[in-house]
Order: sequence, then C-alpha cells, then structure tokens
Amino acid sequence: MSNIYGDWLKQQREAADLTQQQLADVTIMTRSHIAHIEAGRRVPSKEDARRLDAALNTGNVLSSFLPEEEVAVADYFTVARHLEQQAVSIQEFALSYVPGVLQTEEYMRAIMGTSFIPRSEEECDRLVVTRLERAKILEASGSPALWALLDEAVLRRVVGGPEVMAEQVMHLARLVERGRIRVHVLPQDIGFHPLMDGMLTLMRFEDQPPVAYTEGLGIGKLHDSPSVVREFETRYALALSDSMSLKDSLSLLRDVAKDYGHHD
Repeated sequence: MSNIYGDWLKQQREAADLTQQQLADVTIMTRSHIAHIEAGRRVPSKEDARRLDAALNTGNVLSSFLPEEEVAVADYFTVARHLEQQAVSIQEFALSYVPGVLQTEEYMRAIMGTSFIPRSEEECDRLVVTRLERAKILEASGSPALWALLDEAVLRRVVGGPEVMAEQVMHLARLVERGRIRVHVLPQDIGFHPLMDGMLTLMRFEDQPPVAYTEGLGIGKLHDSPSVVREFETRYALALSDSMSLKDSLSLLRDVAKDYGHHD
C-alpha cells in the first residue's frame, strides 16, 4: 500500500529537526500515533492534519491531501491485524460466521474449503497458521478485553458438519467460562437490527484514537474518521442492548453444542 503521505510527513518533521515525541507534544497527539501515520498504518483526522500543518509550517498541504479514509483495498486487513495486536479492547460483531480470531482449526478449514476455485492445501495451511497466530492474543498477558456479539444465525448455520460445529460452539463456551471473552447472542426473532449490513470490529487503544473495521463481500475497510467510528459504536451499542445476557448466551451456546451432538 502506497505511503506517500506518511513518508512526506516524516520528511517535513525531520527537516524541522523534530523527533516524533516533540511533534506529538506540539500537536497534542501521542508519539505512537505520529509513528503510525508516518508508517501508513493510520490516517490522521482533519483536526490532526490541521495541527500538523501548523506545527510544521506546511500551509494546508497535510490537510488538503489527506488519504482517502475509506478506500476498499484487500491489504487493509493487514493494517487491521496489526492494530488488533495493540488494542486494549476489541468488540466483534459477526452476522454469518464466527470471527476469525475465535475460530477452531477445523472450522477454519471448513470455511476455506468452500471457496471456488478451491484453495491449494499449502495455501489453506498458510491461512490457518495466520489465524491461529491471531488467536494468541487471547492467551497473552495483557491481552485485550474481547466482546463477541453474534447473530444467532452464526450458531445455526452448519459449517463443516455437526461435529465441527459442536466443537466450535463449545470453544466459544469454554472461552466465556474461562473469562477470556464475553459472548452475547442476538436472537433471530428480533428481526432487523442496526448491524445487518455485515461484519464489524471496533478497536480501542491506550494511546491512539479508536478505529472500526468493516467487512463485506470481498471488501474490507478500515475507518479512522471519528464521526464514522462513533456511528458504528452507536450501532453496536444498540444491537448489544437487544442481545441476550452473558448468562443466557452461555446457556444457549451449550444447548446448541448439545444439539450438534456434543457430550460433556
């Protein structure tokens, strides 16, 4: 992904003989946020860009030539995955299938095996390893707090057969019981809800502005715009308010796993 904007910002900062921390202090930002903008991992807000222009005496260049905030490109997930590792809290919403970071290996392989034209065994192995590496954030010390809001269809849609589903649903139940995640299920009978458009991930950080990542049919978008992120946060909160409690959701997970043939 091109990083002309970040590279130019770095050149102007160095020409002004400022460290990232010094520029951050002047612009009321954090050093890590400056670093992410320079590396092309974040897009500054309009207000951030205005303050950067003022601090670096660059007129309105950084404000006028902001990268598109919602360009849909395949490698945006690479950036989202990087941010996932830094987040202090992650809120997932899944409409159709279990979010990648919570998938079992057999569930992953079942999803990958449905593509047309079928993936090679080597490609499937590579993708599985990548997803299993992502899942390590649930085990690491200082791991992010993770909420999973699941449409009930995620549990009812049979992926890979009853045995695969039984183990996948029980995997979620075990994570809840261990206190690693919170799962809330949106019952099918509530009808339309504010997150019907697709998959959503909200990420918050210790020293950076929050972001949202949305995914549709072959398209992923990373959203930095504060107004867009707030809108998605509101949608998530509204959908969460219609969901089942943690206790009832856990009970449903166990019942569904039993229906698929799981035995304690």
